[in-house]
Amino acid sequence: MIPVGCRCMRMVSSNTKSFFNAISNPSSIALLIYSCARQENPSPTSLEKYFTYSDGVESAGIRLIPIQTPIGEFKVWTKRFGSNPKIKILLLHGGPAMTHEYMECFETFFQREAFEFYEYDQLGSYYSDQPKDSSLWTTERFVEEVEQVRQAIGADSTNFYIVGNSWGGILAMEYALKYQQHLKAMVVANMMASAPEYGKYADEVLAKQMKPEVLAEITAIEARKILVIHVTWNCSFLIFIVSTFAALKYGLMVLTVP
Repeated sequence: MIPVGCRCMRMVSSNTKSFFNAISNPSSIALLIYSCARQENPSPTSLEKYFTYSDGVESAGIRLIPIQTPIGEFKVWTKRFGSNPKIKILLLHGGPAMTHEYMECFETFFQREAFEFYEYDQLGSYYSDQPKDSSLWTTERFVEEVEQVRQAIGADSTNFYIVGNSWGGILAMEYALKYQQHLKAMVVANMMASAPEYGKYADEVLAKQMKPEVLAEITAIEARKILVIHVTWNCSFLIFIVSTFAALKYGLMVLTVP
């Protein structure tokens, strides 16, 4: 039986001999030199500058941005795609407490147009820090968070675009009301500017499109004023949001059980 170390040495020795035997041919040497030269001087491509990240390509555009809050500093997760000083788009996901994941669809469309854009988990969501202090969950504080992210990505009134969906649409509108001077444009998707109007729309339009048995169950829950949620994963922030909404909109008390 040959020890593993000896087998490895014999393999290395055998491969080395084969290599030197191969390059003893002048044509092989010429081919080797040509290949090295080609690797050292790659031909330019149209995407060469688009995927150049100042913090190193190994980071894949991911950056944890420090955010100052009334109770201290936390970090929020962002992922940058592309490099375009004329168009910097910040994606604001819904929820609150959803994640950037469902907005990954923009990776196809925006990159085709060579836009620079940022996927972003708001504080309390997914890859970002998840503090437990409920005083942080105010619209005003989220607005200040977005402003700090804007500063961190180097966007200004000449190139800063916001795309906000659902709750992200509300956040985009609130941000524009306070920091319009820093904003080039914004897109609001699937959200009204008024929560009462949204509730009215849900009652008068969406409810009528639901199955009667489902609507009856929801109505029964509202009548009981108690909503029981079965918790199967760590979702304290999401439960807080659901509880708050249920209390304000329907007067429900939310109970969580494992």
